[in-house]
Amino acid sequence: MRPTYSLIVPLYNEQDTLPELVRRLTAVMDDLDAPSELVLVNDGSHDQSLRLLRSFHQQDDRICYINFARNFGHQIAVTAGLNFVRGDMVVILDADLQDPPELIPELIQQWRSGFQVVYAQRTKRVQESWLKRSLAYWFYRILRQLSDVDIPTDAGDFCLLDRSVIDILNKMPERTRYLRGLRSWIGFNQTAVPFSRDARFAGEVKYTFRKSLKLAMNGIVSFSQVPLRLSTYLGLFAAFVSLIMGFLILYWRIFVPNSPLTGFTMILIAIFFLGAIQLVSIGILGEYIGRIYEEVKGRPLYTISEMAGLES
Repeated sequence: MRPTYSLIVPLYNEQDTLPELVRRLTAVMDDLDAPSELVLVNDGSHDQSLRLLRSFHQQDDRICYINFARNFGHQIAVTAGLNFVRGDMVVILDADLQDPPELIPELIQQWRSGFQVVYAQRTKRVQESWLKRSLAYWFYRILRQLSDVDIPTDAGDFCLLDRSVIDILNKMPERTRYLRGLRSWIGFNQTAVPFSRDARFAGEVKYTFRKSLKLAMNGIVSFSQVPLRLSTYLGLFAAFVSLIMGFLILYWRIFVPNSPLTGFTMILIAIFFLGAIQLVSIGILGEYIGRIYEEVKGRPLYTISEMAGLES
């Protein structure tokens, strides 16, 4: 029987969390009013995660899994799950249990009320450093100001998507994916469900600062052209400052001939200033050109070495 509810969980080296994750998710699935499936996407784990997935599938045929041939990243793992799920709606959540599975019935209730996208909005982050909370707070608000799309603040990948939204997402060919922005770009009726984000159940944090920074850059570059305009504005500003400097040097040459600012010091300042503007502009262009390069190669988003429960 085709499931009504699909749950997607991307994971990477989560052997310590998987038993508790599956226990809590299957408990939620048992209480649902229609058939459901759990799709676990193993993003090239090096621990015993794959062995556990095989065991879970043998014990419960509602539990399906996809095993990547190597690590492709969190957003690609979620994309693979979306490509294979069969339900009328899907809930995406992380494997570290910071996204509480017990919130799923409330998301489904909003879906039954007529919303095609229901995203969980964080009101509190447990056991996260002050620096990480501050960076996350300001990133979401800066992105919202820069983007042409109204991307909700403090909303991660924990969400519910209707089948109509999933079908559109699966038709989007872009490789550098920021799913939080894509689901906002699609439109439809959307609403938020507030929740307090729990601490990681076990193991180490998989989203390091470097990965978080990369995701943030993808979000800004994918949904905003402001950085490109910024390089133009910086160029105009540099030209304006250079013009003022030219008049000042001419003034000092005529009226203050012994001023030290008319010599080597002023030349160095001008060179460093213009060089910095050029490097910043080239860096911004490089971010966009690099994404164009990734798109035109046309490689598949991921490769699968093994899967179970989803072959049809």
